[in-house]
Amino acid sequence: MSEMDGSKRCSRCGRSLPRDAFAGNRSMKDGLQAYCRECAAEYYRQRQEAKGMSVRIRVPVPRGHKRCPDCGEVKPHSGWERNKSSSDGWASYCRECRAERNRISYFKRKYGLTPHELDDLKAQQMGVCCICLTAPAEHVDHCHETGRVRGVLCFSCNAGLGQFKDRPDAMRRAAAYLEGNSWKPILVAPGVYQLPS
Repeated sequence: MSEMDGSKRCSRCGRSLPRDAFAGNRSMKDGLQAYCRECAAEYYRQRQEAKGMSVRIRVPVPRGHKRCPDCGEVKPHSGWERNKSSSDGWASYCRECRAERNRISYFKRKYGLTPHELDDLKAQQMGVCCICLTAPAEHVDHCHETGRVRGVLCFSCNAGLGQFKDRPDAMRRAAAYLEGNSWKPILVAPGVYQLPS
């Protein structure tokens, strides 16, 4: 086979291949690259690895599906969110991986916690809320003034602290009220009232 019958010889592997096996290159006399597409890809991969970088391996994907670079699974488009700014119209990561990446980013940005640090915090509390000691610890509690993380609480205890606006004096009065202690001023003598502590 020769260039007359619609084929070209690759200067890297030496095979004679059809012209569509070569990418275009206007600076070459015949308008095609010297290496076939396979050899060009292999050459690129070798150069990147020599620099210490890795090249993603192309995986054949059926029509209506996309491969997630995070989990490596090929999923139908129903497992992806739309993204008008991307070239194919779909998000870069599948719904599950995207949700996990967003969760990790949220805890890092809001509390300065990595997933490992959050797991360590829960393990120190033995996985339970450090206020009620019954419900699982799921919500990070922090000081709204300093931003310092105090612990991991259940939803109810975390919401309760928020309702009391992180005021220990109000929480002490609430505890005294629940324990049956008086919350109203008590008449001790005529005109003398004892205020609750």
